[in-house]
Amino acid sequence: MTLAAATNENLAEISNVLIYSAMAVYTLAFFAYIAEWLFGSRSKVARTAAALTPKKATTGTAPAVTVKQGGGTAVLERPKVTVRAASGSRDVPDGPGAHGGDEQGDLYGRIAISLTVLAFALAFGGVLTRALSVERAPWGNMYEFNITFSTTAVGVYLLLLALKKNVRWLGLFLTTSVLLDLGLAVTVLYTASDQLVPALHSYWLYIHVSTAILCGAVFYVGAFTTVMYLFKDSYENKLAGGGKPGSFATSFLERLPAAASLDKFAYRVNAAVFPLWTFTIIAGAIWAGDAWGRYWGWDPKETWSFITWVAYAGYLHARATAGWKGRKAAYLALLAFACWLFNYYGVNIFVNGKHSYADVGLGALRSVGF
Repeated sequence: MTLAAATNENLAEISNVLIYSAMAVYTLAFFAYIAEWLFGSRSKVARTAAALTPKKATTGTAPAVTVKQGGGTAVLERPKVTVRAASGSRDVPDGPGAHGGDEQGDLYGRIAISLTVLAFALAFGGVLTRALSVERAPWGNMYEFNITFSTTAVGVYLLLLALKKNVRWLGLFLTTSVLLDLGLAVTVLYTASDQLVPALHSYWLYIHVSTAILCGAVFYVGAFTTVMYLFKDSYENKLAGGGKPGSFATSFLERLPAAASLDKFAYRVNAAVFPLWTFTIIAGAIWAGDAWGRYWGWDPKETWSFITWVAYAGYLHARATAGWKGRKAAYLALLAFACWLFNYYGVNIFVNGKHSYADVGLGALRSVGF
């Protein structure tokens, strides 16, 4: 074995150790997020107080507190907190977050964020050393794509936190899905370091696949926010209709942002990344022209990428069309993300085509009990 080969093998082993270490830290973060939610569930009074804390109104200042004189007794009116700007929508305050205003819950939440940052750094190191071990971009098979995708999704989440976006409540669900994704990668999808198939020897690998991974990570954040919007909207509708949701639903959903806030955020992230997804498909077509001598051949991957594009385009069009806002548009968004998921997993694993680079087929899945 040459020195270079031995070095690459050592780097591959280091990559595996870093990925497993990241999974261990993500697990610790998962339990810390659970503790944040559990301690937050105790603090009904704290959550109510936090939810009623005056926020900036549309004019940029907190709403004034008025005093009524009734029979010589001053009555202090509760300030109205408006988070919905849409005409005719409910004025519902954003929830205080998973910690529910509880100091101990907030502490566990901060610990969870710190652990998430550490796990992200370890996973990023695992992806980097994997790339160094094969001396190429680490996107040549489904294992490499999975570890990169999960790392990118966490990176998007941490970036949104750094930008002061109200997404900390997403941490528990993100770490859960990341652990499942990494678990699938290291058990079912794992592929030893190897060289690329000839069609992938192109600088378009860096352009096309990197943008596809980034788009998928942002689409994931948008999709899960949409799911939470549907639950929160049903919760608000039930309250508005005089209904009484269950104690678990109340404890969980009242701590989330208002349905309008979730809806607006999901729409913005999907709309922001849609042009990049368009570029991803165009870049893939150019790469196909270089690799196979044709720009478009209705290969299963190409077909489902286009279907995903049409689905998201339909969602964005629905949002801009009267009568298709809210829940109807949300269902379209989830359908579009389902198309992306099938394009990500289903086409690569179960469908034969020119994009079948996963090195994982039905036989491998059956060997582990699928």
